[in-house]
Amino acid sequence: MKITRVVAWPIEMALAEPYTIAYETIASATNVLLRIETNAGYAGCGCAAPDLQVTGETPVTVLDALRDIAEPALLGEDPLRTGMLLERLRATLRPQPSAFAAVDMALHDLLGRVCGLPLWRLLGGYRDRIETSVTIGILSLEETVQHARVWSGRGFRCLKLKGGRDVELDVARVLAVREALGKHAELRFDANQGYTVEQAQRFVAETRPAAVAVFEQPTPKGQPSLLGEVAQSVPIPVMADESLMGLRDAFVLAREDLADMVNVKLMKVGGLAEALQVNAVARAAGLEVMVGCMDEAELSIAAGLAFALARPNVIYADLDGHLDLRDDPTRGGLNLRDGFLHPSEQPGLGIEVHP
Repeated sequence: MKITRVVAWPIEMALAEPYTIAYETIASATNVLLRIETNAGYAGCGCAAPDLQVTGETPVTVLDALRDIAEPALLGEDPLRTGMLLERLRATLRPQPSAFAAVDMALHDLLGRVCGLPLWRLLGGYRDRIETSVTIGILSLEETVQHARVWSGRGFRCLKLKGGRDVELDVARVLAVREALGKHAELRFDANQGYTVEQAQRFVAETRPAAVAVFEQPTPKGQPSLLGEVAQSVPIPVMADESLMGLRDAFVLAREDLADMVNVKLMKVGGLAEALQVNAVARAAGLEVMVGCMDEAELSIAAGLAFALARPNVIYADLDGHLDLRDDPTRGGLNLRDGFLHPSEQPGLGIEVHP
């Protein structure tokens, strides 16, 4: 079997409701879809979700990388030699992690289709569903509570609040949501690098009555020692997100004891193969793992779900990046019921896309 065609194209999807995080407001998302075809009739599909602030990419740079680097390297090759192909592309494509993730995803999707197995089973299938959080951006106190009630009413028991601009307002929002939803909801908080160490410590101290379960990336990613200082000084789990961009970062975070948990996003680390290696480091270090996402089409969320279901220490999921996207052409690779994500039983990722 040989690869005969590699085609990439952008899709722009508006958000049903724009949201704000510590450093920007997002109203739409542009993903890049990838399709790898073979002379045996099998095809695999992947997706890149570039983000200039997080991955250092734009849709234009991703398209150029896929067309100028990935396509010539893949044409004529055996698509089932996934390890060889990804290693060949690593030096030139890995600096654009979401582009690398799209190739990785498409090759794994194709492998699943050839095997006749859904990818989540092929990767290990440790569990067959996982609960996901749903994210609430930076809003006023009243709007935050209103959104929390709406999502809770839709069956979500785990909410992640964004903050990092105003610690006093963040504390008030968290406490208000806890009061509105009661003790059974799980609350997570993501400061998106917006706090100093002192602000992070204050936030934790003043929200103790709300029992925040996870405190995500409170300090700037370029100063990992600050993250470690927070992790060592507060009584709740501190998670590294932007500070974890790949395998080397996972090793440093684990070796220097800079976090209690890590957020593994396929778009940051470069796909499923890389995510599994990062997860192995985390597991060896006793770090719990959450699989996260960007604003990603359902195809990409399905790949993140396959990873989440594959390993026992991936115990948290924040796979809601597709929920608010309008006109997503990749629907059909998973099911959401009462806050739990269930994978497709179709081969590969279970989603077919064409340019």
